[in-house]
Amino acid sequence: MPQGTSKVERVAPRIADDATLLRIAAELNREFSVASPSLYWTDFLASTLLGYAGLTGAILLDNAALAVASGLVAMLALYRAASFIHELTHIRKGALPGFRVAWNALVGVPLMIPSFMYEGVHTLHHARTRYGTANDPEYLPLALMKPWSLPLFVVVAMLAPVGLILRFGLMTPLSVLIPPFRRVVEAQYSALSINPAFRRRPPEGEFKRQWYAQEAGACLFAMALVGSVFVFGWRPLLTYMAVHSAMTVINQLRTLVAHLWENEGEAMTVTAQYLDSVNVPPPSYLAPIWAPVGLRYHALHHLLPSVPYHALGKAHQRMVAALEIQPVYSRANYRGMMPLVAKIARSTMR
Repeated sequence: MPQGTSKVERVAPRIADDATLLRIAAELNREFSVASPSLYWTDFLASTLLGYAGLTGAILLDNAALAVASGLVAMLALYRAASFIHELTHIRKGALPGFRVAWNALVGVPLMIPSFMYEGVHTLHHARTRYGTANDPEYLPLALMKPWSLPLFVVVAMLAPVGLILRFGLMTPLSVLIPPFRRVVEAQYSALSINPAFRRRPPEGEFKRQWYAQEAGACLFAMALVGSVFVFGWRPLLTYMAVHSAMTVINQLRTLVAHLWENEGEAMTVTAQYLDSVNVPPPSYLAPIWAPVGLRYHALHHLLPSVPYHALGKAHQRMVAALEIQPVYSRANYRGMMPLVAKIARSTMR
């Protein structure tokens, strides 16, 4: 962008809502909104079991090649299991009894990403008047920032395990002893968000009880994780942190290409939000690996937030078959991760 261009000139023209697109999306939202408990439980439990089996192999195997292979399996499987946190924020109350408790016990607490860090946060990203604004916890105008912001955005994810150990193993007990610090921790260090200006409200009611129980579990786990060095040595801890770090980096790359990040704070129409988001539909075969549990249909998810992950593929096929919306719908479909990274990187160079 030439020097001297004003901030107002950088804001994209306002995109009007496409009534046909929204009508078809609303119809599909009603048709595909029922979650399948058997699919959720089978997918989640299989991913979790495979992930911990791989992690065990990475820790115990003496053969370096096999240990690395086991670590890779652990990372991909636990990444898929962890991605169900996104579904927890959208599933209807009572649709999957016990799923939230099981997810936190098996994945959320052991990975130090309990669901309270995402619940009540991610839904703000979907709020009609918040998306892409300064009040959106999951949005930054990355495409309009400096070129070095993209590698920094990814590299910082490598430090996630260290940050989470400090958050739960140190900040939680200190915040219990120091009430003013507790308010800071709840507002600034209790959300899986990318917007550094986001401040969270204190929890209330039943959610407060869930929050504190999950936080206590993550605190005990973080302390046990550090203490394990004195019992089992460094290898288990370092292996866990390497797997966790790699998993977080892949998720950060997925986040990087989940949107085009071209909005500079203005409220957007639903159609504009859709076009600022990304689908990577078939025939991309790698997308289910780096964008699991339906995250490859992120743009469609912004139109159909109540549709469970296992139905998004069918919903996408319906949208593609509706020829009258193709001029708009097809614009959010991309071939893969690398073309999207390149597109966003080029935007930062302007």
